[in-house]
Amino acid sequence: SCGIGHTRWATHGEPSENNAHPHHSDDYEVVGVHNGIIENYIEIKDKLLKKDYSFYSDTDTEAIVKLIDYYYKKYKLGPVDALAKTMVRVRGSYALAVMFKDYPNEIWVARKDSPMIIGVDKNASFVASDVPAILKYTRNVYYIGNMEMACLKDKEVHFYNIDGEEIGKDLTRVEWDAEAAEKGGFEHFMMKEIHEQPVAVRDTINAYLKDDNSVDLEGVGLKDEDLKKLSEVHISACGSAYHVGMVAQYVIEKLARVPVRVELASEFRYRNPILAPDSMVIAISQSGETADTLAAIREAKKLGIKTMGIVNVVGSTIAREADHVMYTMAGPEIAVATTKAYSAQLIAMYLLAIKLAYVRGNIDKKRYDELLNELKTLPAKIERSLEDKERLQWFTAKFSNVHDVFFIGRGIDYAISLEGSLKMKEISYVHSGAYAAGELKHGTISLVEDGTLIIGVLTQSDLYEKTVSNMVEVKSRGAYLCGITSSGNYEIEDTADFTVYIPKTEEIFEASLAVVPLQLMGYYMSVARGLDVDKPRNLAKSVTVE
Repeated sequence: SCGIGHTRWATHGEPSENNAHPHHSDDYEVVGVHNGIIENYIEIKDKLLKKDYSFYSDTDTEAIVKLIDYYYKKYKLGPVDALAKTMVRVRGSYALAVMFKDYPNEIWVARKDSPMIIGVDKNASFVASDVPAILKYTRNVYYIGNMEMACLKDKEVHFYNIDGEEIGKDLTRVEWDAEAAEKGGFEHFMMKEIHEQPVAVRDTINAYLKDDNSVDLEGVGLKDEDLKKLSEVHISACGSAYHVGMVAQYVIEKLARVPVRVELASEFRYRNPILAPDSMVIAISQSGETADTLAAIREAKKLGIKTMGIVNVVGSTIAREADHVMYTMAGPEIAVATTKAYSAQLIAMYLLAIKLAYVRGNIDKKRYDELLNELKTLPAKIERSLEDKERLQWFTAKFSNVHDVFFIGRGIDYAISLEGSLKMKEISYVHSGAYAAGELKHGTISLVEDGTLIIGVLTQSDLYEKTVSNMVEVKSRGAYLCGITSSGNYEIEDTADFTVYIPKTEEIFEASLAVVPLQLMGYYMSVARGLDVDKPRNLAKSVTVE
């Protein structure tokens, strides 16, 4: 038996029964589901209306299904040719799965610029957007290429190019453990993944740190000579990965003295960027399928610039298209709000920064060893940061009815604040904002009133007193203050109403520790408000549309 379905993330048309997938032709002989955006669907719809087709939904998916039906019937084509004609006609990105009444035991799929994975087992085949969706059924997968099609049957899969010619594919085995996709005794995946951060960090360190305590990027394809020639680094990412990039900017510039620019991937491609020939664009994405980040990679390659992907999913589109790829070892991350993938991405950027600084002569061997030795202590220190969760649960429950939360910090602490704010808003639906602490007086302070919750991050010693001063300013206006700082900074208790201490480490690594209480605050706020922690409204784990 065959079946197709799709958990729709609304782009064209509101969430409703009429707009839900699958969509069908007028006579129900062709049905399909689709992930992506068809840019010229109105044009296609107008054409089909003139051919006496009718439409019941507001979606672009219905238009593409009926266009397939049109070619299938008008030209009396088989599925592969009808799909090929449709792919040539439509503009946009899509991962498409279609069934034909005349071929009841087959599922036909097509892909352009949207992720798609095909899995096979002894007596079944599967199609999905990402590996975790099929992990409990099989770990044997095919990666379907751009502008390619496939026919899935119960015991076999056939692949075709855009000309309708059958092509061969290599089978890949995914080494993720299916048990990693289970909750393991935790109430939610997010809490499980918060507790998996020490392992994710340790595994990522071990993947690139050799026995002689040196960073090995040969497997990434980056040689020392390549790093010496770099004139600047551009980091392109979205969401939490963008916040990783902001931390990396401070770390790389401080250690390696290489200029770094961090940009939202959704903005990068549209500003006609000026990139030096000997620069490198680094794209950070957990899934390796984030549409805007992938577009940034393609824009850089079009300009002849070296590219590197930092991704968590082996064989993902960014991993295949970037010139170099550095894998994080976080394993499958199920909760929509990223935690362990964020932490693993930070480690990847730390390793790159240390290596870059050393080969360029900005740090000596002694400092190189000091940094790497301290890096290896982070897993244990993250575990210690998790020990304060009962206090954080109590504190967060106290503010579960709050309407606004502000996060402040300077330098790396500002980047950490941005991640804390995102965690708070995306899973607890509390309005929150993160601000460079010195900017409060330039407008935002007007929002502070009695009881306003402000969370200050203070891990950088050279900026500590400045941030404390900003916290005093808002406290005088009635704010309730929470401070997150390194162990030993006990004088913060004279200012903050509630303090969270994290273990001491190299200050450039503090983001790996300070983020843990912020993740827990977001989690406990969501739980206290009775919300779905793992699947917040309107959000998708991998944003595969632009």
